[in-house]
Amino acid sequence: MPPDHRGFRILVVDDDPDHARLLATVVEQAGFAAPQIAGSAREALQLAETVDLVLLDYQLPDCDGLSLLPALRAMPGQPAVIMVTGHGDEALAASALRAGAHDYLIKDASLPGLLPEVVEHARRNRALQEALAAAERDLVHAERLAAIGQLAVTVSHNVNNPLMAAFAETELLLADRSLSPEQRSAAASIREALLRITEILQRVSNLRHDQVTEYPGGLEMIDLSRRTRATPVNAGDALVWLADESLTRVVRSLLKHAGFKVERPADLGTLTRRAGDAGVTLVVVLGSDTPGTDPLGGFHPPPAHRYTLVALSPGNGDAPRAAGANHVVRLPFDPGTFTADLLAAMHA
Repeated sequence: MPPDHRGFRILVVDDDPDHARLLATVVEQAGFAAPQIAGSAREALQLAETVDLVLLDYQLPDCDGLSLLPALRAMPGQPAVIMVTGHGDEALAASALRAGAHDYLIKDASLPGLLPEVVEHARRNRALQEALAAAERDLVHAERLAAIGQLAVTVSHNVNNPLMAAFAETELLLADRSLSPEQRSAAASIREALLRITEILQRVSNLRHDQVTEYPGGLEMIDLSRRTRATPVNAGDALVWLADESLTRVVRSLLKHAGFKVERPADLGTLTRRAGDAGVTLVVVLGSDTPGTDPLGGFHPPPAHRYTLVALSPGNGDAPRAAGANHVVRLPFDPGTFTADLLAAMHA
């Protein structure tokens, strides 16, 4: 049974109704939702704003696909584009890729077999871009929380002493039997206000979120009444050794949300030393099946190790497995299943 990817929206742009139906049928059988179909460039521009991927025919009645491609890629949602043509022209393919096409397919007997794989590749690339955006938001969130924490410590340090002094003076006033009822009531009100300040300072000290509430006039304040998110289960220490910065941010974010304490070693020597420490349960490296390259990115694990060694590989993963990888993830991977697959591999 094919996987269910019906949330991934596809547009077929082809002026040949029979070929458009063929493409639609192939992607539906691969687990994707029924695509929308456009027969012209004008219709494509009207529909493309709501889709994730465009299967774009080169020959259209009102425009060629190559001329339409920049307008599609400039849309706010930036749908991926796969160029489809009836002519095997390498120059055309190169032009399409330079203009931003994700891939290029020829209308021949191999198309029905190749199309699902190419569409799935585009879906995973888009999912990785969305995961990267989420990782960037996580980074901003972490920086905001760090700033909030520093401010909370500063405020508590500077306010605590005068607050305690005010408490002491108020208690002395309340102990004075010569106070009139009005004076005693006023002193009691001051004590209640000081207790309220103490409570607010405690909430600020325990703050673990940066969510704000908007008040009339556009004023935004952090909501101190909001409960903080529960800390995820500790899955152990994860070491990530990847050369690509964007890929590293995505993997770190996904592992962090799965409960791992994630570390990126400074060099291979540090990676090797840290991998042997107690508490390290996962090591993620960039693998390779290319002859003449190190299959595990320079990392050489001992024959016996406690952690699960995972290699991200653009190839089939045979070389990383032979070098000691316990699990290989094919690039581009699916962020939606990445951590679940890793946890399953760790407990296999």
